[in-house]
Amino acid sequence: MPEIRVENLTKKFKDVVAVDDLTFSFPEGQVTCLLGPSGCGKTTLLRMIAGLEPPTSGSINFGEIDLTQLATRKRNIGMVFQYPVVYRGISVYKNIELPLVRRKIPEKERRQRIEEVLELLNLQDQATKDSSQLDNVSRQKVSVARAISYRPDSILFVEPMTNIDANSKIQFSHFFKELSKKLNQVIVYVTHDQTEAMTLADQIALMEDGRIVQCNEPRALYNEPEEVFGGWFLGNPGMNFVDARCEQTAGNDLLISSFLKSPLSISTHGLDREVTIGIRPEHIKVSETIFSNAVSAKVKRKSITVGGQFLFVFEVDEVEVKAKVSHPSNELMTAPSVWVEFPVERIVFFNQNQKRVHADLTYVRK
Repeated sequence: MPEIRVENLTKKFKDVVAVDDLTFSFPEGQVTCLLGPSGCGKTTLLRMIAGLEPPTSGSINFGEIDLTQLATRKRNIGMVFQYPVVYRGISVYKNIELPLVRRKIPEKERRQRIEEVLELLNLQDQATKDSSQLDNVSRQKVSVARAISYRPDSILFVEPMTNIDANSKIQFSHFFKELSKKLNQVIVYVTHDQTEAMTLADQIALMEDGRIVQCNEPRALYNEPEEVFGGWFLGNPGMNFVDARCEQTAGNDLLISSFLKSPLSISTHGLDREVTIGIRPEHIKVSETIFSNAVSAKVKRKSITVGGQFLFVFEVDEVEVKAKVSHPSNELMTAPSVWVEFPVERIVFFNQNQKRVHADLTYVRK
């Protein structure tokens, strides 16, 4: 199956623009996660791709074929929803067989396809079991089996782990990763859960207000946000943002902030005077003793986070910043003030339009 491509796709609900003039490609053989807060347009985009929602304007193409006006049943798309689509009172085998019967697939071929998906999803031992006896993960597996049994060109997942408990989510995640490797198809996965996206996706398309603000592989998206929104939305907690200013001198443009021990030379010229520095909590260096390029900060509070790290909230010139610290010493845990550094290589900064500025930063030699 070739890629899915949407061009200038827009969806309006009266005065609300749910998807805003979007052009984007979903490549074959990869899992693309649509990630963003509720109301950002990700589910509306998926519904338009599936044919469940007509676009206001724009086109939807599967390879070279324009399917914008084609009915859902003719698009050969598999869908897996939040709630497992499983019919109680009949066996797992019969559940998987239903879409094949509707498509008038001959019995011999039906049996072959069902055996294939039962093996693929490791459901052979449950084939004769009544679907009402299945746990949540197994029911969702049956939904996936139904979706792939008729060999769709692409599969769309709409928050399939919403109603699965925490332990079962781990199980389903392992299952999904193995399945996606075996299926050489376009897979689109919608979620508001960044942990799911970071774990399952080959690439993440981050959405805000009906547009894709950035698309990249998970680690790059996390470490290299192109807009303030990406830094804020990804992470728990998200990226720290502090004000800074640019000053022009005879030899250099300088970046100055109370969180920097001395000005940084900027490789790019002609920047806004007022800018924003961004840095992840886990990238900030913290110590109870002074060290190179560190500034003094007042400790406001401390708490333990998931994974055993400690979250320090400290203040410089009445501006609060959060830092994650692994295995802090007793001295650090009891210190009323600490020394902190924003490592130059970890700093990203943004202009007044909240767009990232790509530039090299170095400490000015005295």
